[in-house]
Amino acid sequence: MSDSERLVTGLPLPEDAEVERSLRPKRLEEFIGQEHICENLAVFISAARERGEALDHVLLKGPPGLGKTTLAYIIAAEMGAPIRVTSGPAVERPGDLAAILTNLEPATILFIDEIHRLSRPVEEILYPAMEDFKLDIVIGKGPAAHSIRLALTPFTVVGATTRAGLLTGPLRDRFGIIHTFEFYDAEALVTILHRSSRILGIPLDQRGAEEIAKRSR
Repeated sequence: MSDSERLVTGLPLPEDAEVERSLRPKRLEEFIGQEHICENLAVFISAARERGEALDHVLLKGPPGLGKTTLAYIIAAEMGAPIRVTSGPAVERPGDLAAILTNLEPATILFIDEIHRLSRPVEEILYPAMEDFKLDIVIGKGPAAHSIRLALTPFTVVGATTRAGLLTGPLRDRFGIIHTFEFYDAEALVTILHRSSRILGIPLDQRGAEEIAKRSR
């Protein structure tokens, strides 16, 4: 592909993923904007680490493209915990979720993108898992069916949604930490642009950053 074609193509390129990773902040202090969210999370994370416990479950809601996924990875990094990533549409059956939950390491961050798209049967498996770190499994069928309860290692669900209104009340109530992302103001966008230009080694003056910020969100 020629340089001119690369500039106008809408298709993802192999090297794009590496560039995107380099631009993602890795720690809370590197995250620009959403100050109220970062400050609040810092308090909860510090408290959880001091207690030696898993962080309370976190719900991140707001429009797409504002950093919910990035913040989920930052939470895992700040907690010094592994992260497991899935999405609501990918967890089709209760057995899919059970397989994930029973293979989590202690204090794992389970990031569920588009959590509002979990089906009701899957949600019902998730309720006791989030609340009591227990998993109810039904054995057999018909009159002979019975349930057993398995203990799970403590973990943290970080759910992200662009449509919070579609979340059921019982699921929303399981989250102890809930934050709403807002659109970035011009000052934050300019700061983000200057940070990205430094990382990429691309010259960017103040006026150029301000013009780009006017056309961004």
